[in-house]
Amino acid sequence: MNFAVDVISDVICPWCYIGKRRLEKAIAALDGRHDVQVRWHPFQLNPTMPKEGISRKEYRTRKFGSWEQSLELDANVIAVGESEGIRFAFDQIERTPNTLDAHRLIWLADHHGCQDAVVEALFRAYFRDALDIGNRQTLIGVVVEAGLALPVVEAMLDSDDGMDAIATGREMSQRYGVNGVPFFIIDQKTALAGAQPTDVFVEALRQTDGMS
Repeated sequence: MNFAVDVISDVICPWCYIGKRRLEKAIAALDGRHDVQVRWHPFQLNPTMPKEGISRKEYRTRKFGSWEQSLELDANVIAVGESEGIRFAFDQIERTPNTLDAHRLIWLADHHGCQDAVVEALFRAYFRDALDIGNRQTLIGVVVEAGLALPVVEAMLDSDDGMDAIATGREMSQRYGVNGVPFFIIDQKTALAGAQPTDVFVEALRQTDGMS
């Protein structure tokens, strides 16, 4: 049985990274007779973010009212991340980037058979390695190492390719009433909002497939 899971996310959303891990564990928990195709769709948490991004401390303080509140939220995410095998290096992240080009490259990766690898690499680069994935050269290095060819990446970044995917992703979010990410659509039948526990994903996958 083959079916698809569409994931609406942003690569600077820590809960999207956690949701990715939990979905992967759920898929692995199936009996192996199922080919689950995961497709990633763009959601910009900060669509008006300056091209060069801004200081993470400034951004988080503005968003949550105080830096202390931001640190408390980070501590909670760090604890959850550790339980899923993810090490969040929030204390090393200096900038909150604009993710438009990252999303365009995720779209490009889908056409070159390495979308999941590119998504994983971007999450890892930002959250574990504290890299500025809004910086062009940094971004290129990350996605090329994940499997995209350098000339293809540079050509896309020098064009408007992938902008249609951003608009399509926005329309998809509106259609499903998505106000926050991650958001999962299983076989266009079942929708799950948030980084649900692995067993919730397992049950949703089995119900969609008629296994339970």
